[in-house]
Amino acid sequence: MMWTLLRKMSKNLTLAIPAMMLAGFLFGIFMDAAFLKSLIIPFTFLMVYPMMVTLNIQKVFEGGDVKAQVLTQAINFGVVPFLAYAAGLIFFKDQPYMALGLLLAGLVPTSGMTISWTGFAKGNLAAAVKMTVIGLTLGSIATPLYVRMLMGTSIEIDMAAIFKQIVVIVFIPMAAGYLTRRTLVKKHGEKGFKTSVAPKFPPLSTLGVVGIVFIAMALKARAIAAAPTMLAYILIPLVIIYGFNFTFSSFVGKRFLSRGDAIALVYGSVMRNLSIALAIAINAFGKEGASAALVVAVAYIIQVQSAAWYVKLTDKIFGPASLGDKRRPETVPPKMAAPAPDTPEQAQGSMVVDIKKILFATDITPTAKYAARYACTIGNKFNAKVWAIHVIPDLLAEFSAGAGFDIKDPEKQAEFNRDAVENAEKVLAERIRTTSEQVIREMPACPLSKDRIMVKTGDPVEEITKEAALGNFDLIIMGTHGDQGFEDILLGSTAQGVIHASNVPVLVAHPS
Repeated sequence: MMWTLLRKMSKNLTLAIPAMMLAGFLFGIFMDAAFLKSLIIPFTFLMVYPMMVTLNIQKVFEGGDVKAQVLTQAINFGVVPFLAYAAGLIFFKDQPYMALGLLLAGLVPTSGMTISWTGFAKGNLAAAVKMTVIGLTLGSIATPLYVRMLMGTSIEIDMAAIFKQIVVIVFIPMAAGYLTRRTLVKKHGEKGFKTSVAPKFPPLSTLGVVGIVFIAMALKARAIAAAPTMLAYILIPLVIIYGFNFTFSSFVGKRFLSRGDAIALVYGSVMRNLSIALAIAINAFGKEGASAALVVAVAYIIQVQSAAWYVKLTDKIFGPASLGDKRRPETVPPKMAAPAPDTPEQAQGSMVVDIKKILFATDITPTAKYAARYACTIGNKFNAKVWAIHVIPDLLAEFSAGAGFDIKDPEKQAEFNRDAVENAEKVLAERIRTTSEQVIREMPACPLSKDRIMVKTGDPVEEITKEAALGNFDLIIMGTHGDQGFEDILLGSTAQGVIHASNVPVLVAHPS
C-alpha cells in the first residue's frame, strides 16, 4: 500500500509537492514545528541516497559525446548560476536568504529528471546519464565556492559548515549508493539490476523530497501567513530563469549538436538537482535556511511543468526523431477457454484438481531455477502446458519517478522499453533451453518451451495476476529470494503481492 502510494506520488510531483506545501503550511500555523528540525538529516539521506544507487559512475569514463558534455557544463557553471544570482539581486534585494534560494536552485545541475526527460523526448540517454554524474559531482564541489563568491557580502558564509554538509548530503550517500549498486549488480547482473532492481529506488527518494518540502514549509508557515503574496512573488524570477534557460540551451544545442545530444544538453542544463539544493538550504544555513528552502520547493513546480511542456515542443524545435526499427510484438499465448466440466459432479465442484495450464513467473535471476524445477515437474505430472512470464518494470514510467509526469502513450512506452524487452526474451529463452535439457534427463518431456514465453512491461504483481486471469491459468508458480535481508525488505515481495492479489492458486518455491 505504502509502495503504491509512493509510486503514484513520484509520477505526480506537480500535485504531490503543492499538496505537501499546503500540509506543511497548515501544520506550521497550528503546531510548533521546531521539533521537525531533528528529522531533516534522516529525510535528507532518504532523499539523496536512492538517487545515488541508480547513478552509474562508470559512465563518466565513456567517450563519444565530448562536445555535448563540455557545452552542457559550460552552461551549468558559466551561465545559469550568474543568471540566478542576478535574478536574486533584482527580486530579493532586501531578502538575501530568498536570493540564496534562487542561487542554490541554479547551482547543482542534473538529477534523475535529466535522464527521464531526455528519454521522453527521444534524446541521447547515455549522454544524459554522463551529464548527470559529471554535473552532480562538479556541482557538489563548486557550490560552496559559488555561494562564497556571490553571496559572501550579503549573508554570513561558513565555508567549513557548507563543505561538511556537502560531504554529508552528497558524498556519503554517493559512496553508500555506489557500494549498494555494486552489491546488487553482483547479485542480479547489470541487466537485472537496471530492469528489476533500480526502478524500486526512486520512490524512496520521493518520500525524502516531500518530507523535506513539508518541513521547510512548516518552519516558514507563520512568516508566509504574515505576507501571503510571497509565494506568488517567488514564482516570477523562477519563471524568468527557467524560460531563459530553455531558450538559451535550445539555441546552443540546435546550433552545435545533433538532435539526440542537443536534447540531452537542454535537460542536462535546465534540470537542476533541487533535492540537493533543498538539503543544502535547510541543513547548512540554520533557521534562515527555511527561506532559501521555500524558494527551492517552489522551483520544483516550475521545473516539472516546464519540462513536460518542452517535451511537446521538442519535435518542432529539433525535428522529429528517427523512428528506427519498430519493436516486434511480444509473444503472447493463445487465450484458451477454461475446460468444460465432464460431469455434473465436476460442474458442482470436483474435489480433484485438474491442472492444464501453468503460469511460471520468473525474474530470470539465478534463484528462479528453483521455481523452474516445480514448473517442469508439476507440468509433467499433470501433462499440463507451461507458459513462462517475465515482467520488466516500465522503464519510461520508472525513470519518470523523479520527473512528476506520467507517460501513457503505448507507442512511446513500447519504444522506450524495447531494448529491455528484447534482452529479457533472449535471456529467458536461453534459461528455458538449458533448464529443458536438464529436466529431460530425468523426465520424458519438459513442458517448458521457448514458444510459450511472455515478456511484459509494467508492475509485476499487476501483470502476473492479470495474465493468469485472462489466460484461464490453473496455477501460478514463482520463486522468491533465498535470503530475507535488507534487499528483500527494501524491494518488497512480488510473490507476496501475487498471493494476495490473485484468484488463481499460487505456489511459491523458496530456494533450499
